[in-house]
Amino acid sequence: MTVTFSYATRDELPEIIAIYNQAIPTRISTADTEVVTVESKIKWFESYNQTTRPIWVIKKEGSIVGWVALEDFYGRPAFQATAEISLYIDKDHQGQRLGQQALDWVFSQVTRCGITTIMAYVFSHNKASQRLFLTNGFKRWAHLPHIATMDDTLYSLDILGWTNQ
Repeated sequence: MTVTFSYATRDELPEIIAIYNQAIPTRISTADTEVVTVESKIKWFESYNQTTRPIWVIKKEGSIVGWVALEDFYGRPAFQATAEISLYIDKDHQGQRLGQQALDWVFSQVTRCGITTIMAYVFSHNKASQRLFLTNGFKRWAHLPHIATMDDTLYSLDILGWTNQ
């Protein structure tokens, strides 16, 4: 089955948000605790651009099965070559190596985007994402213990980093 990547369009935002919302109740890959609306994410979506801060949809047989995005880290000019990565796969398509294909795609695009460093914020208990990033050259740059509270449970966050410098 062919997997393709294309720049996300405004019309695809509902599907992007639906995939994101699947992750919220799992408490594995986002610190949001309540589902978000398309309307609440319009400004967020519009902050992306195809040149340096893209958001791509992942399609399999023409259907959106995930998305991956590179966004500003810290929003200061000195960090222009650093981006934070977000990667979400539809629950019905996880375990099919789409995350690996998405990272391969991102790595093929970083030079064009002017990016030399990628940071991933990954919960310590998110073993699948930890494994994906660490086996692709990311290193654990920081461990923030018990930084998030969800459902009266404390969770730790790791900052994983990759650089081509």
